Amino acid sequence: MNISGNTILITGGASGIGLAFAERFLNRGNEVIIAGRSEEKLKAAKIKYPALHTRVCDVSNEANRRSLLNWITDQFPSLNVLINNAGIQQRINLLQAAKDWTDYRNEICIGMEGPIHLSMLFIPHLMKKDHAAIINVTSGLAIRPGAWVPIYSATKAALHSFTVSLRLQLAGTNIKVIEVFPPAVNTDLGGMGLHTAGAPLDDFADIVFRRFENGDLEIGYGDSEKRLRATKEEIDQGTKQAWESFLTHNPAF
Repeated sequence: MNISGNTILITGGASGIGLAFAERFLNRGNEVIIAGRSEEKLKAAKIKYPALHTRVCDVSNEANRRSLLNWITDQFPSLNVLINNAGIQQRINLLQAAKDWTDYRNEICIGMEGPIHLSMLFIPHLMKKDHAAIINVTSGLAIRPGAWVPIYSATKAALHSFTVSLRLQLAGTNIKVIEVFPPAVNTDLGGMGLHTAGAPLDDFADIVFRRFENGDLEIGYGDSEKRLRATKEEIDQGTKQAWESFLTHNPAF
């Protein structure tokens, strides 16, 4: 994909991976719009990077998604890149799932329904643009699930499957379909302090951008890159080992 001269929408763009991508796209001469649920976080991102455009949008809500499409096509008709990055992550003991179903459904809607629907909504618009792309940010957990985050892992696996189908269906069009598989990255995903041992955010984002420039369609980093080439036996063994390690470090789970 072209790294410069685009108009780009990033969902979940006010923090973490989304904001790191926004910074790098701005530095390469792109017009960048970030969308998110928190007006406070969007304002903070705008203060840090004044060139950003912001839009409050809850991608779990169908009406919000349609409103986002209408606003973008009206205010930024040159948009040619959609980055589905928004997501939430909850640690869930399925034997003691005490929350209301609404809380769990929200994770499904943000992580799976939202990006699938947004992709479908934006395809007709992107078909008219040069150098168009849809970039879906999934996870290494799409390949090898984390049993302590079962819904998150399931949404990422579903989005990975959808992305493969999307790439095949759009193969004869002008729209490139790219998938990014982050490992655990040092962000606040899932809550403050849970991923402090994860990959450095800046290093991850820098390497992903080099892969964008190379034209790669599936982009991992570190362990998530290895998972893309792993055998079924290695995936199964790694899933079990990761679960046992989690329980060792979190005996109260």
